Amino acid sequence: MTGKNYRISCTAGVSESIGFLLIFTIVIAGIGLVTLYGYPMLLKQQTSADEQIMQKNMIVLQNDLKSLAYKTVPYKETSLKIGGGALMVYNSSYTPASSTIKIYDQNNIVYVNVFQSGDLLYSSDSAGTDISLQNGAVVKRQHAEQGSVMLAEPRWFYDSETKTMVINFVNLTSTGIMAKTGVGTVQMVLGEARFQKTDTPPLATPVYLEYTPDPVQDYSIAWNNYFTNPSLGMTLLSGTPGTGTMLKYQLPDTTTLVIKQYEVNIKSL
Repeated sequence: MTGKNYRISCTAGVSESIGFLLIFTIVIAGIGLVTLYGYPMLLKQQTSADEQIMQKNMIVLQNDLKSLAYKTVPYKETSLKIGGGALMVYNSSYTPASSTIKIYDQNNIVYVNVFQSGDLLYSSDSAGTDISLQNGAVVKRQHAEQGSVMLAEPRWFYDSETKTMVINFVNLTSTGIMAKTGVGTVQMVLGEARFQKTDTPPLATPVYLEYTPDPVQDYSIAWNNYFTNPSLGMTLLSGTPGTGTMLKYQLPDTTTLVIKQYEVNIKSL
């Protein structure tokens, strides 16, 4: 009986060890599966959430610009979370390469000569995405692709009945190069505003607009879609969007051209 009891006890011990090893193996395998599939998925969701938050933040900042420029509010301040990347300011006066706009008529009378808007740029390293507030619009592009999309349009208008084109330029300036991650406060102050209306003598139609994209931050596809949409009705005459080349457009039949230029100074991030 003693021998039998000993053998039974030994068998029970072996069974307990095997059960422990099986449970331990299942736990380790579960942790491995979570690490292999679950963790990258969580990172992807977090990256997507950061990008969506910054899209909304940039539209909020665009509304601040509208309040400064069009409602003549002297000062705006917005606190925001900057996750998954950095928010940077590129001053229009010292940016080495940026998009430019030129407007002139058939007689080569220049109404806007090489306008540079400056750039409030959010760059996400994890998502490989740039979201830019430039010239009153919010645009987005992928680092690895040529395409771009306009998330929020600027305030340009064309009235086909009166043949009036209204173009609002917003120029971003700053006292120096700024960059911010984490939590920041964007402080904006309204600067100089200029108004130009051309209707007498009548414009030497047609009127042309030349858009030259930034060779590094190319948002020409987004701007091309905006210029040629039915609300503005411009016609692309030359150039190919997305290739970094200068794009030339013809404005619709215009007898009155109104150009407003606003300067917004970013004090801090």
